[in-house]
Amino acid sequence: MWLFVLFDLPTETKKDRHNYTVFRKKLRKDGFTMMQFSVYIRHCPSKETANVHVNRVKLMLPPKGQVSITMITDKQYSKIINFWGKGESPLPPTPQQLEIF
Repeated sequence: MWLFVLFDLPTETKKDRHNYTVFRKKLRKDGFTMMQFSVYIRHCPSKETANVHVNRVKLMLPPKGQVSITMITDKQYSKIINFWGKGESPLPPTPQQLEIF
């Protein structure tokens, strides 16, 4: 399961830029990786774990701006096609999952 956090936050004032920076740093601290400037992703081994991270993102929301979160499966994620310039670039490999019973 992959979580995508997409956001459009204001950066007009010094306080807005501060809130933007704090939000991004909190996402990184929670294990998200930047895919694009306003798109961060994180792999979660289960839907329950993904819901924990969704709730964490809800707690760190800045006072202004738009934040969207979507969940996709590993299979859906593997079908993403990325381009940097004219060349196609593969996705990074899916993290290995370890389950303890």
